[in-house]
Amino acid sequence: MPPPSGPGADREPGAGYRAVFAVPEFRRVFAAHLLSTLGVVLCEIALSVLVYRLTGSPLLSALTFALGLLPYVVGGTLLSAVADRYPARRVLVGCDLLCAGCAAAMVVPGTPVVVLLALRCAIAAIAPVFAGTRAATLGDVLGEGDLFVLGRSVIRIVNQSGQLAGFAAGGLLLAVVAPGAVLAVTAGTFLGSALLLRLGTRSRPARGASRGAVLGASLAGVRRLLADRRVRALLLLTWLPPAFVVVPEALLVAYADLLGAGPAGLGLLLCAMPVGAVTAEALAGTFLGPRARARLTFPLGVFCVLPSLGFAARPSLGWAVLLLVLTGTGIAYNFGVDRWFAAAVPDELLGQAMTVMQAGRMTVMGLGMGAAGAAAEYAPLWVVMPAGGVVGAVSVLLVVSEVRRTGGDRFPAPVGAGVPA
Repeated sequence: MPPPSGPGADREPGAGYRAVFAVPEFRRVFAAHLLSTLGVVLCEIALSVLVYRLTGSPLLSALTFALGLLPYVVGGTLLSAVADRYPARRVLVGCDLLCAGCAAAMVVPGTPVVVLLALRCAIAAIAPVFAGTRAATLGDVLGEGDLFVLGRSVIRIVNQSGQLAGFAAGGLLLAVVAPGAVLAVTAGTFLGSALLLRLGTRSRPARGASRGAVLGASLAGVRRLLADRRVRALLLLTWLPPAFVVVPEALLVAYADLLGAGPAGLGLLLCAMPVGAVTAEALAGTFLGPRARARLTFPLGVFCVLPSLGFAARPSLGWAVLLLVLTGTGIAYNFGVDRWFAAAVPDELLGQAMTVMQAGRMTVMGLGMGAAGAAAEYAPLWVVMPAGGVVGAVSVLLVVSEVRRTGGDRFPAPVGAGVPA
């Protein structure tokens, strides 16, 4: 990442979220992210309802959610070079416009279900490129150091809160209007995001200078990233905890049925983990300095997979909600990982590295959910859910050891100190 040069570059490390929002350009990026996150969630809900009404098939309806995860590996691997090859603002605006076009095409009456699902795949394939480009751009907007880390934290808070608000808003909208109208609103949110980014952010040159076909450049960049032992270890530390955290989350519908909790109980279970995540992110970002957050990285990374062990005791609804809230608090381990990862990646590959990071995270989460569901076909829930915690804890501890061996647990020195981060 280049030395700080943006509006937030001269602010004190650990100044908190107020310093992040004091940067006008970040406020516009934040507003655009709110809109695009809302658009994605509304699209998932509305399309799922629309497909079910057209086909009467629960499987096809559920596929609309699965297709929001699976194409990430395609876009994140085969298109990742786009994030660094072209100016960031152009990439971000282009991604939003493509997503708006896909959402608008879903509204056309008589669109075949297979086309609707293909359009959903296209939005999902675009998502990691958008997320990776935006993550790299935060370094330009906020400068290197704690403001970049806090900016990434704000994005995660929006992601978690957006799930809660988006599902609530989508449910209310679908109660009064047709799914097609909600999809039209979705297209509008993407257009609003594109407008904010186009008019509210600076034009910057492309970060990298790769040549040749996008596919070849993307694969070459991925190989270069994975060949670096330190980068590889940090990617695994980013990917593995979420892969096991989603094991209990994927089985909540079945667990709520086991408890006889009803729709209200299921709603509490589904909201618990995002509530824990938002609370932990906000508290850590507000009250802890950068060094304290970095020291918590390894303990929280391991801790987040441990609460699922409690499901071995077949907890009641209240205890299950508490276990899930505790699981969500572990998301704060990302503070340290974000800083180490940005310091370890060559600047010309930062956008591609962030794209690969996001794509890998979403892919392993999808695989984790699928594996949990498959295991629950053959074993009781109170065995599968704790088993995920045991395997997760062992896996994360092994990755933590590798990160320590590569020196990735060191707190980055101040810019210009000449000490490797």
